[in-house]
Amino acid sequence: MTPRSLVSASALLLSSLTLVVVAAAQSHAAPHPIVLHAARLLDVKNGRLIKPGEILVQGDRIVEVGTSVKHPAGAEVIDLGDRTLLPGLIDAHIHLFLHPGAEDLQTVQESVPQRTITATLAARDDLMAGFTAERDMGTEGAGSADTAVRNAIDEGRIPGPRLRISGNAVNILGGHEDAIGYNPEQRVLPNADYANNADELVAVMRRQFKEGADFIKIYETGPDSVQDGKFTTLYQYTEPQLEAAVKEAARVRRRVAVHATGEPGTLFAAQAGVVSIDHANQLGDETMRLMKEKQIFAVPTFTIFEYFADHAATPEQAARERQMLDLHAQEFKKQIAAGVPMALGSDVGPFPHGTQAREFVLMVKFGMSPLAVLQADLVNGAKLLGWDGQIGALEPSYLADVIAVPGDPLQDLAVLQNVAFVMKGGVIYKK
Repeated sequence: MTPRSLVSASALLLSSLTLVVVAAAQSHAAPHPIVLHAARLLDVKNGRLIKPGEILVQGDRIVEVGTSVKHPAGAEVIDLGDRTLLPGLIDAHIHLFLHPGAEDLQTVQESVPQRTITATLAARDDLMAGFTAERDMGTEGAGSADTAVRNAIDEGRIPGPRLRISGNAVNILGGHEDAIGYNPEQRVLPNADYANNADELVAVMRRQFKEGADFIKIYETGPDSVQDGKFTTLYQYTEPQLEAAVKEAARVRRRVAVHATGEPGTLFAAQAGVVSIDHANQLGDETMRLMKEKQIFAVPTFTIFEYFADHAATPEQAARERQMLDLHAQEFKKQIAAGVPMALGSDVGPFPHGTQAREFVLMVKFGMSPLAVLQADLVNGAKLLGWDGQIGALEPSYLADVIAVPGDPLQDLAVLQNVAFVMKGGVIYKK
């Protein structure tokens, strides 16, 4: 490393440590009232902008919202100028324990303590990008280390979003996340926990709940391929096996989400009653009908598909990834027309944390209006994470998770890639 690189690295480390120290010092919301003022405020449920917009915050909650609110004695007034106030963003599909690079090798080469540090920094980056709530869809081989990260955030010891965590995802032997391609005698660590039948699923789930998981993430399909222009994938669990998992989760008032890219795995998941089908590259007519009827969310994760296409190792691989994305986009239009409930998730981790607001732009590009995408993210995201009525809107009694962006998000969601202000639970993390 050159002296200049060493200085830059040292400066970056010092900056990171400073953020952590500041966040720890601000672990509790300000004791005095705060009034946020901006040129515009988004009423996401009704799809309109309030001009100007003000929010009165007391402690960790919103007290009042409108064009003008009370200014109690001693209130701190923060004028954010020509910006739009809106609820903190929600990413319903993330991987804090991953970074760009070979996922299998991260499990093999990096210790769990090292990966936990990576996750801590990733949580900070996501928060600074305006994501105040997230659902971590598996630590990819780091077990229940996400419990420690979630708890440290909740205790105000490190900065990060509100988290729903799943520990390791669950997978069959020889399945989608079983380090296929290595010499089997090397016993390369998988990125998920093994369960090969209903009884094993229940046993694994009980251990994960004991270790702190908020929900269970199951790999239902994989590997994926395109044959004769058609998407195809293998299923991993039958509908009765998934139903056993859903019933076990419901017993302790928790839910199951699945990685499921196509039929018949997606149908099995919908029949079993999972809470979300993530990726959802291909959904059959009956699957879409069931998802609409049961209000099962599809989480498209376009950003990861785009990233893999743009960063493929060979032109041939890039062409395959681009074809996969194009087919996904075509199917997405059918899903919108069928009324499948949507939530927003990016699959960030294999691409850099803090950059996932690209998902908003892609969901518009592939067929949704800006307002529909915002409602999918904020209204549906709050429901999916189990925080409905607490986050996802700027309303009295809601948690004070507030961001500010330039411009009008109802016209151009690219403005969400330039978050200028971040408040979570009444604590200001970026100003």
